[in-house]
Amino acid sequence: MNKNKIIGIVVFVVLIAVIIVIGVLRNSSVSIVNTNLTDVYVATGGGKEDFLADKEVQKILKKKYKLNVVYDSWSNGKTVLWPLIREQVGYGNKDVINKIKAGDAFTINSDGVSKYDALFTSDQRFYDYYKLSPNKEKGEADRYYVTNGSLTLNTPIVIYSWKDVVDALEREQIVTKTEDGIYYITDMNKLINYILEGKKWSDIGLTNLYGNINVASTDPVTSSPGATYYGLLLSIMSNGEVNSENIEKNLPALKNYYNKSGYMNNTPADLFERYLKTGMGGQPMIVDYEKSMIEFATTNKEEFDSIKEDIRILYPSPTIWNSHCLATFTENGEKLLEAFNDDEISQIAWSKYGFRTGITGGNYDVSEIGLGIPKTITSTVSSLKMDTYNRLIEYLGSND
Repeated sequence: MNKNKIIGIVVFVVLIAVIIVIGVLRNSSVSIVNTNLTDVYVATGGGKEDFLADKEVQKILKKKYKLNVVYDSWSNGKTVLWPLIREQVGYGNKDVINKIKAGDAFTINSDGVSKYDALFTSDQRFYDYYKLSPNKEKGEADRYYVTNGSLTLNTPIVIYSWKDVVDALEREQIVTKTEDGIYYITDMNKLINYILEGKKWSDIGLTNLYGNINVASTDPVTSSPGATYYGLLLSIMSNGEVNSENIEKNLPALKNYYNKSGYMNNTPADLFERYLKTGMGGQPMIVDYEKSMIEFATTNKEEFDSIKEDIRILYPSPTIWNSHCLATFTENGEKLLEAFNDDEISQIAWSKYGFRTGITGGNYDVSEIGLGIPKTITSTVSSLKMDTYNRLIEYLGSND
């Protein structure tokens, strides 16, 4: 065997050895990261699944905070009606799961149940309501004592539209564009009245659009985002202060607005997809969360770049926050709450998924996205209480 062949074989063997060593070290580092972790169980409302499953977020929680977080999906409404135990959604003690299926009743204090360390709602009203004593007359379950909590992930309600539509709304003095390229609906009452009066798109110069002016939303009777939007409308109709007197006065007008809205999607993801796919002709204006466009822009860059010149984001003035709130029950839950204040996690939440994490909306670099997104959100109304939302939804869903 000549010298060159021998050298080649030696180099090959060394390369194989290096690859094996790197693999061993990598597996060792992974195992080190995953040792001595504290399990944290969280009952979780929807709308943030991709963020919570993000590999970088999971890595930070494990490496920096030594937390292995398990997020079980819950409907917001079920968190107050059902006992908040893992078996209620099919996890944990199989014996308890089978007994629940057979009709046996359990509470958070029953023997053998798997308890939660925290509740992560996708709407502030459920967070506020969970901290109250359960209403037994409504069949509500016993609750954990809430030790701490925070409005952890926030995104405002916005209206997505298109260049030609927004140009027309500017001429009608409904929309105002700022010097830094942000579009605000500065006369929400005028827009609401146009819809209630049955004005057509052609009445404001959009002769290529058929039918009446409308802002599509998800159904407030069955969808949390829709309910949040109608809560905003009710606040605007009530001059920012909803009380027992003006709510009854304004509900008929809100029901009229609801009836004029026509077909409604049940999920914001479906509505946002229709907006993108059907364009101005199919969905001239829709209600959604600010985070939807930011997440779309970062995960579908080519598609976003092809339409971003025509897209417009309108910020109602005032708008309303959709807040994903973390309520803690245990010391482990408190550790997770602390972790969500981490700067790295906050940056991922904003830059990749569009969640603002500051209490007042924070101050964010929005230049990379290339759309009119404000650094701060200042003009807002307060989230409505559960009883107010219940009355609103009951009235809209009635046959009156």
